Amino acid sequence: VQLVESGGGLVQAGGSLRLSCTASGSTFSLNAIGFYRQAPGKKRESVADITTGGGYTDYADSVKGRFTISRDMDKNTVYLQMNSLKLEDTALYICHAQGHFGEYWGQGTQVTVSS
Repeated sequence: VQLVESGGGLVQAGGSLRLSCTASGSTFSLNAIGFYRQAPGKKRESVADITTGGGYTDYADSVKGRFTISRDMDKNTVYLQMNSLKLEDTALYICHAQGHFGEYWGQGTQVTVSS
């Protein structure tokens, strides 16, 4: 399974961005897809994920009410809509998937929030 992210960039605080993660390969084996993020000097943390079947979602407390994750499995793509962005949301956002055969990571897309 290969994961490719897109949609990162530079945005002012309070603004919005939408990230995408497109999966290819043995996508039938995937149970959940989501995003982690890693800021310089900090641990990698889970931001949000969604199950490929029932569409159940889970969010980090720090993004609840601001971020929304959704999926279009016809396109093997997961979206992360990020609103009301804060300076502390600045990080490398990395797509992650879990499946029957293991877990997979994308290369990441940078999100930078400026004041």
